[in-house]
Amino acid sequence: MNDAKANLFIYGSLRDRRIFQSVSGLSFTRKPSKVGDQTLLAEPALLPHYRKVSPDNVYFYAVPAPSSRIDGFVIYDVPAQAMAEVDRYEGKRYGRETVQVNTANGLVEAQAYLASRESMRKQFGDRFHVNLIHELWLRKRIEKFIKRHTRPGERTTDAELERRAERELLATTERDLVMSHYHTDAVSDYYLEHELDRPRPSIKHLYDDPNARPFIENYLALVVKQVLLNQLDERIQARYRFELEHMRTSERYFKRSVSLLVALQMINANSRTVDLIVEKCLQTMPYDRYDLIDYVKYAVRAAKSMFHTRIARAHLERIRSNLQPGVVPLGIEVELSNLGPAAVEPQKSIQKRFDQVYDGFKYFCDFRLDVLSWKLGGYIDDHTGSTDRARRSGFLELAPGRLNIAGELSRPATADPWLLNQLIHEIVNFYDVRPHSLHLSFQLRKNQVGRQKILPLAFVKCLLVLGGGPELKGTGRLWVSRMGYDEITQYGYGEELVFARTSKRRWYLAPDEIADKPPAQAITYVQQYKFVRLEKRANYEPLILCLKGLQLAYNPADYLSAEQLKGSRKLRRQYQELKKWAAEPAEISPQTISKFLNTVQKGLMNEGHRRPAHKLHYIDWALSAIDVQLRMFNKQLKKPPNAS
Repeated sequence: MNDAKANLFIYGSLRDRRIFQSVSGLSFTRKPSKVGDQTLLAEPALLPHYRKVSPDNVYFYAVPAPSSRIDGFVIYDVPAQAMAEVDRYEGKRYGRETVQVNTANGLVEAQAYLASRESMRKQFGDRFHVNLIHELWLRKRIEKFIKRHTRPGERTTDAELERRAERELLATTERDLVMSHYHTDAVSDYYLEHELDRPRPSIKHLYDDPNARPFIENYLALVVKQVLLNQLDERIQARYRFELEHMRTSERYFKRSVSLLVALQMINANSRTVDLIVEKCLQTMPYDRYDLIDYVKYAVRAAKSMFHTRIARAHLERIRSNLQPGVVPLGIEVELSNLGPAAVEPQKSIQKRFDQVYDGFKYFCDFRLDVLSWKLGGYIDDHTGSTDRARRSGFLELAPGRLNIAGELSRPATADPWLLNQLIHEIVNFYDVRPHSLHLSFQLRKNQVGRQKILPLAFVKCLLVLGGGPELKGTGRLWVSRMGYDEITQYGYGEELVFARTSKRRWYLAPDEIADKPPAQAITYVQQYKFVRLEKRANYEPLILCLKGLQLAYNPADYLSAEQLKGSRKLRRQYQELKKWAAEPAEISPQTISKFLNTVQKGLMNEGHRRPAHKLHYIDWALSAIDVQLRMFNKQLKKPPNAS
C-alpha cells in the first residue's frame, strides 16, 4: 500500500456506490478488470469484535461487541484526498481507527469509522444498547401491528389493556421473531404481518367438556398469576434496562434472569395480595361468560397497582450486592408435579394416582400457558422426548433461558451460582405445585468436548449424598430416595441411570450472515446433571459450585447410559453396587471426602483460566458447606433406626 493511500472498510451508507462516489469522487468495483483511475477495487470483508447498530434509524454505527462481527467491504488504495472527503462526510460521531479485517485472502489492515460506547451513550442515552437496539426496533413494529389490528383507532384505557393482553398471548411469536432476526438488519412488513396475524386463542371449547370443567378455575388462577409476573417483569425491564444490561456479563446470557428474579420476589413477598387478586377475578368473572383474553386483561390491569419502583429498586440493589459471577455459563430445569414420579410412565400406570388440581397439566396448552410462561421456559415434560402432542400429561418444567423446545434453542440463565440458587427457590415458591427434581447444566469448554471421563463410583456416591435426596425410610434407615423410588432410572433400549448427560444447545435462530448455517460459536455443549432432588428449603449454591469445580477438574462424561452399561462389565458391576448402596448406604470414607473436595477445589481455583473466578473466601465457604454435608450424612448413618 502506498503511503499516500489507505485501505478503507465500509459497512453503512458508503456501501452504496452512488453515495461513495458523491462523497469521494471515486467509484468502486469487485471486478479487477474494471479497476482504473476513477474506480477502486473492493472486496467483501468482516470486521470482528464489533456490531452494527442504528439507534436513530438513520445512520449505522460500529460499536465494540466481543462476540459479534460486521459484514462490509474493504476498498483498496483510497487516495489521501478522497479519505479527507470521507472524514468530513462521517462527521464528529465517528473516529477513524486502524483495524484488521478478514478477507478471502487473509487479514488486511484498513481504516474504519467506529463509535465508542461512551459517545453513543452520550448521544442517544438509554436508547443505545449494543445488544438491544435491533430488538427494541422490532418490538416497536410489533406494537404498531397490534394497534392496527386490536380495536384500531381507540384511545381508551380498556382498548390499551386489550392490546397489552393481546401482546401477552403473542409472546412466543414475538420472542421467535426477535431471536430469529437477532443478527439481521430488517424484517419485511409482509413477513411480520404473516407471522403475527393469527386467530385470538379461546378457551370456550372447554366449557362444555365434562372432563375439563373441574379444572378450569385452577388453570385460570394460574393464568392470572403468570400474567402478573410477566407484567412486573416488563415494567422492570423498561424502567431499569440500563442497570440490568450492566448486571449481565455477556450478551449470550438470558437477559431476563435478574428482572424475573425481582418480579418473582415481589410476587412471592406479597402472596396474600396476589391471592386476593386471583380470588376477586374468579368471583367477579365466572368463566362461562368470559374468554381467555378477559382474564389476561384483568391481570394486566392488576399488575399496575402491584408495581412499586422503590420496592423494585431495593430488590435490584440487594441482588447487585450479593452477585458472585463466575465464568462457566449455568442453567437449570425445575420439575414440579403434585404426583411426583407418578406423573410419567411407568410409575403413572403402576401407581394410578390422580392430580386433582391440574389433571397432570393436560390443559396447559389450551390455556396458552406454554406461551404465557415462556420467560421461565414453561413446558410439560412427559419424558417421552416428543413435542408433538398438545395435550400431554407430565411434569411442569421451568427453565429460564430456554427459548424454544423442539429446536433446543436456549441461553444460559447466568454464570452466577448465587443468582441461580435464588431463581430456583423463587420459582418453586411461585408455583403452588409440589417440587420434584432439579437439573443443573454447565456449559462445556471447547477443549472438554470429546475428552470426558466416567466419574469414579466414590464421587458419584458423594454427589448423591449432596443432591440425591437422602431421607429416612419407614424403618428409620437412611436411603437415597432419587434412586430408591426409581426416579432417575429409565427403561427403553435397556435399563440406564439418568444421572448426567451431555447435550447440544444453540443460542440463536438466525442463519450465518455469510453461509447458510449457524456460526460455530452459536452451538455449545452442556453437561446436565439430572440426579438432584428439588426441595423448598434446600440451599443449592454449594452443590452448584461443587459440580462446576468437578466439571472443570475432572470433565465427567455421561453416567450411565444404556450403551455404556452394555459395553462395559466394570460399569455394570459398579451400577449394581451403586443400587445396593443407595438402598442401604454405607459411610463415605474420610479419604474419599478429602479426594473429592480437593478435586472440586482444583477446578474452582482454575475456573478463570488458571486462576479462580470467585473470591477465595467464597470458594472456602462452598467447600466447607460440602464437607459438612458429607460428614453429617455419615453421622446420620451411625444413629440407630428411629432415633431422634
